Formats: sequence, structure tokens, C-alpha cells
Amino acid sequence: MSKRYFGTDGIRGVAGEPPLDNATVFAIGLALGDALGAGKRVVMGEDTRASSGWIAETLTAALADRTVGVAHAGVLPTPGVAHLAASDGFAAGVMISASHNPYQDNGIKCFDSTGYKLPDEEEAAIETGITRYLSVGDLKPRRSPGAVQPELLASYLIHVAAHFTTTDFSRLRIVVDCAHGAASSVAGPLFARLGLAATLIAHQPDGQNINAGVGALHPDALGAEVRRLGADAGVALDGDADRAILVDARGQVVNGDSVLLLAAREMQATGQLQPPIVVGTVMTNLGLELALSGIGIQLERTAVGDKYVLERMRALGACLGGEPSGHIIFGREATTGDGLLTALHCFALMAKRRQSLDALCGGWTELPQRIVNIKVREKAPLESLPSVQAAITQANAHFGAQGRILVRYSGTEKLARVMVEAVSASDVEHHAQAIATALRSAIGE
Repeated sequence: MSKRYFGTDGIRGVAGEPPLDNATVFAIGLALGDALGAGKRVVMGEDTRASSGWIAETLTAALADRTVGVAHAGVLPTPGVAHLAASDGFAAGVMISASHNPYQDNGIKCFDSTGYKLPDEEEAAIETGITRYLSVGDLKPRRSPGAVQPELLASYLIHVAAHFTTTDFSRLRIVVDCAHGAASSVAGPLFARLGLAATLIAHQPDGQNINAGVGALHPDALGAEVRRLGADAGVALDGDADRAILVDARGQVVNGDSVLLLAAREMQATGQLQPPIVVGTVMTNLGLELALSGIGIQLERTAVGDKYVLERMRALGACLGGEPSGHIIFGREATTGDGLLTALHCFALMAKRRQSLDALCGGWTELPQRIVNIKVREKAPLESLPSVQAAITQANAHFGAQGRILVRYSGTEKLARVMVEAVSASDVEHHAQAIATALRSAIGE
């Protein structure tokens, strides 16, 4: 299903430019209000970008035009908005965030009354409304500030903490990289509530430093701080805290695939992994699939995006899924990826088993995988690019059944992503660069 505004994770772009200019944001609010119906209520949260405030105010004014009320949670992680939408009688949840993107970008994520991201067909219906309003040409965008309701943030904190009230975290010392994002207002109170000694870094947002050299995309600073303090582990969150990249006591990165294995083993051992299925994506490492298969657990793959992981989990009745990027979904506890929940599950298992994070994640071989991102000027159909197809064909012929090649466009940025995975690291690098070079020549920016 082709969509103009919604990508794999909501509507995203440069703040102030289409589709996040004043007129389009106002039209989005009107279309969403039409879809919900008069008299409904929406809970709205935002991350720490300088633009999040005016986008929230513009959406609030548009929703008010459709007699839809808005409860403002203020700065809150995306999973907090999802939780509130499902638990506090709201018709929908709206999060203003561009996740891991730089501060110049922003986005609008929508959740239904059950806390799940909207299915494609509902997004398409909203897009029809957006297009209709923009075609009229006489929109008068306005802004309507709303008072923050602190009890909404408190409700989310209670929800997350409730899963770990019997865990003794007193032996652990951890470091939390908040990415100068939405977790900056949450992580400290949450870990203090649970008695978990946590040192916070990158927790002083100024509107422009979100994700700037910190957070889930840049875990090096976290690793260095864990080593410096002699901490047991650390977690790097992204701008809206729906994903988590962990590091062990050596400062080594523990990605989402390792966390999935750690969680799957524990859930299987305690009889909670029913059915014995883990949902990953086309980016999930083949080594994880082999490791899971060896202990009787099936890996199901779906398209990139935690939205699609969750849709497959629901279809299969699975209770665990995620992505290497750190979106991990514990389906019995959350309706979206939750970086804080993910980290606490890992730390709780460390405390329970009295084992290090690297020991809990060990016992499998991650096959060499190379991902190359290429900025593109357009997202031309890949099959229309002969040189790119030739490079892919050559790579497939070389690897046969011993490797995987995936070339796709980002759903949130003007990027082409090349993923090559196989046993030989040198072959992986060679073919990844060959395909990337062909893409740059054909449609590179």
C-alpha cells in the first residue's frame, strides 16, 4: 500500500518543511480528528526537540476544531503515550518525535485506543483527509497550548516499575544514556523508585542536542563511562526511548538480537514463551535464527519496523519480538518497543541469576553483517536500476545459500540501506560496498 505521508514509523520530516510545515500539521490534526469523531479525547506526548512544542500546539488547535480534547503529558517516552492511550480511556495517542533523527527533524506517531500503532489502512484513510484539507487552500493554522498533566507521566512510571517490584537490584550499578531525549525526565525517578543505582549521562536537553553524538546510535560514550565507573552494564536510549542498546561491563555493545536471545532463553526456561516463537525482521542476524532453532524456538521474519513486528506477533500469538536496532517488544507488558522496560528486564535477569550481561547473552555466533546507508536524491524502484541489480545478482551468485543480501529504502529518511550477511567478513564488505557504489552512481545525492 503506497502512502504519501506515513512511513514505517509515523509522519516524519524536517520541522517547518512539508510534511511538517504549519499547514500540513494542521491538516493532519483535522484529518485525525475526523477519523476519531467529535467528543473523543487524545493523549499527547513529545520529545525534547525545539520544534516539538509548536507541533503539539498546532495539532491541539486542529483537534479542538473537530471537538476532540487533548490531555498533554509533556515530555514522555513514546511507549508512555502508547500505554496511556490503552489504559486511561483515550481514543488515541499522539507522540511528537523523530526518534533517533537529529533535532532538525521531527515526526508524528499515532496510536489507537488499544495502544497499538495504526494499521496501514487507517493511516491511508487519514492521508485522504490530509490531502483533502490541503487542496482547499484556505487553511488557517493556529496554535493552542495546553497545560501539562504530570499525573500522566506518573502513571507510566508506575506501570513500568510494577513489573520489577520484587527484584532486588541493590548489587547492580548501571549507566543510562538518555540521548538528551524523552527519557531525561523519566529515567532518574524510575530507577530510584526501584532502588537501582544509576548514573545518568546525556540527560540535559537543550532543544538541539537530542541524539547528538549520544544515545542508541552512538554507544561509544556510554561504553567508556561504564568502564570508567566500573559499572555492571549500561543502556543507551534513543530520542523517544522506545529502543535500547545495551553495553556490558567491558563497554561492549549488546544489540537487539542478543537481547532477544537472552529474553527468549529465560522465557522458555520459565514456561512463558508460548508459543515458542520469536518475531524478528529481515535484518535479524542469521546467527540468532540458528541459535534459537537449536533450542526449539522458531524465528519469524517480517518487514523492518517494530510496527510490523508487532502485527506479526499478534497474528501468531507470539509474546516476544524485536529488531537488532534495539526495539524489543514484550507483548504481554507493552504494545510497542520500550527501551526502559527492555533495559530493566536485562538488569533484573542479571540480578536474579547473578551473572554478567555478556555471560547471559553468550553462546551464539553472530555472522558478519555490514549495513551501508546511502543518501539518495530519489527513491526510484530498485528494479529500474540495472547497475544495482547487476551488483545484487553478482553477490547472490557468490554467496548462494550461505549469505543474505537486502537492499531497501528507509521508511523515514532519504536513504537506501544495503545489508549483506555471510560467513566471510571480507566477502561481506566487498559486496556491500559494490552494491553501495552502484546505488551512489545511480541515484546518490
